[in-house]
Amino acid sequence: MNELKKLMKNNIEKFGMVIALAGLILIFSVLTGGTILSPLNITNLIMQNSYIIILAIGMVLVIITGEIDLSVGSVAAFVGAVAGVLLINLELSVYIAIPLALLTGALIGAWHGFWIAYMKIPAFIVTLAGMLLFRGLTMVTLGGRTLAPFPAEFRTISSQFIDDWFNGNEYHLLTIVIAAVAILSYVVYEVMRRRKNIELNISVESNGLFIAKLVFIALVMVAFTERMASYAGLPYIFFLLLALVLGYTFFTNKTVSGRHVYAVGGNEKAAQLSGVKSQKVKFWVFVNMGVLSAVSGLMFAGRLNAATPQAGQLFELDAIAAAVIGGASLTGGAGTVVGALIGALIMGLLDNGMSIMGVGIDWQQAIKALVLLGAVAFDIINKNKKK
Repeated sequence: MNELKKLMKNNIEKFGMVIALAGLILIFSVLTGGTILSPLNITNLIMQNSYIIILAIGMVLVIITGEIDLSVGSVAAFVGAVAGVLLINLELSVYIAIPLALLTGALIGAWHGFWIAYMKIPAFIVTLAGMLLFRGLTMVTLGGRTLAPFPAEFRTISSQFIDDWFNGNEYHLLTIVIAAVAILSYVVYEVMRRRKNIELNISVESNGLFIAKLVFIALVMVAFTERMASYAGLPYIFFLLLALVLGYTFFTNKTVSGRHVYAVGGNEKAAQLSGVKSQKVKFWVFVNMGVLSAVSGLMFAGRLNAATPQAGQLFELDAIAAAVIGGASLTGGAGTVVGALIGALIMGLLDNGMSIMGVGIDWQQAIKALVLLGAVAFDIINKNKKK
């Protein structure tokens, strides 16, 4: 028990997010009569929040460097409009249109990165200008109209499910097989990591606590699998999100470039004296943000099956809120990809749960604002305690 208390105290932000997410699930389960945990609703929760999760992953890197990006919603809308013109008006193949749309996002990110990293113009001003510029260009590109429908191939990733190779009746058997492999892989990884830490004389949790952690996470994965397998299985977008979360987690934790991002946000001058090229780091962080904004715009357009001038409204605020609620510090140097994921799920769960309960959009916005304020206040109070 003492070890558990010490572990929670040392990881108060991480456990706080998980507890908050679990608490919200429990509260909405009671208030909605279990509807929040129905297979259909869990699937909708993943699909409806996929584009916010994608943006939150990019936004957390931007915030870690001590910057901000207010343009991501407008960029997502603009890229969706570009995709609409390429696929619907010009009838290009998806294998040509999607790379061109992603390149558009990268160029926009490079445009922002140039002014911020090399010209030293504050990110708030540059991306605010970008928000207005690309919202206007979206309307110009679409001529104020909505373009629809998109080709079926384009909509596959954002709205379709993987086929069941085993042709299960009551359950989607391929989903169960994938989950079994994932659980086994996770257990093997954790055991190997623990052994390596012991060999390096790095302190680890007790055997009992370690086993309890494995069992708990495995049970959560089993419960999630049962819900998804009893409906239509796993959507393609789930695998994209999983790849992004794992890929960016590896990048931030295990690569030199990832550590440079934290170094620049923690203390830019010290990082420069250590040989880190801070301008280059910030430039590529914004290029990355542009690409992920493009991916988000494509996913949103695919799910909506239309390119519309109103797309991406307030996406930037949801992405920033997800990153901050997930533990990212607006002063830079702190934040994780997994935290951003949990923050996005908390925001999505709030929207979804209150919508099921019939709460009006006005009260939804007010409650989300209070949650964001509370997350920032918690971060500041926690930092003051450490000082």
